[in-house]
Amino acid sequence: MLEMPQEQYAHRSAMQSSEGPQVYKVGIYGWRKRCLYFFVLLLMILILVNLAMTIWILKVMNFTIGNPLYFQSARNVTVNILNEKTKVLTRLVTGPQAVEAHSQKFEVKSLSGKLLFSADDNEVVVGAERLRVLGAEGTVFPKSIETPSVRADPFKELRLESPTRSLVMEAPKGIEINAEAGNMEATCRTELRLESKDGEITLNAANIRLPRLPLASHSSTGSRQKIYELCVCSNGRLFLSQAGASSTCQINTSICS
Repeated sequence: MLEMPQEQYAHRSAMQSSEGPQVYKVGIYGWRKRCLYFFVLLLMILILVNLAMTIWILKVMNFTIGNPLYFQSARNVTVNILNEKTKVLTRLVTGPQAVEAHSQKFEVKSLSGKLLFSADDNEVVVGAERLRVLGAEGTVFPKSIETPSVRADPFKELRLESPTRSLVMEAPKGIEINAEAGNMEATCRTELRLESKDGEITLNAANIRLPRLPLASHSSTGSRQKIYELCVCSNGRLFLSQAGASSTCQINTSICS
């Protein structure tokens, strides 16, 4: 067993007591510390620039609490609604020539939630109590229209017109045309036909006038009385013949050809 001399042990103990406890420095020093300060300063500058840009955008758009929000553009403004796969579901485009809405269905509702207008690929629904068309040329329907009632405003005329083609009204249970406080006129250029396939045609009035019926020629020796006989040809044509002691329709059958 080795033994340390007493002088050497005392010398080492004196050296340790003179040095004291050792201290190790922990932290970021040198160029790392300067880089950290630089990045913190850069981040503060970016935050201030972002805040300034946000305030500037809000000021340019006149966006304040209580005022409407305005979008201004020299060309157009487009609003897109995307799904989780960034696919456009709905698009609203406002341009200098038109406003376009692209979606599966378009709806307009009142403040109470009542449907006023809706449109999709299958149909267009107008849910308002009254649909008014104020254009001078009226409304054009290229194909067909189905409605339970067509009425004009009070003291206004209702006009159904087809300038170049025919106008057809069909109903399986009947069509009623009623003018309670005025006249009803039907005018055409060539022929006006009233046809009933299984029923009858009734003219119910106190006076029935046919002022432009053809008048058969009468004998010059006969009397000039203004009483005429209404005659019917086999083809359904009507004409007037001057009345006599007996029927004069047979005498004037040449007008039926």
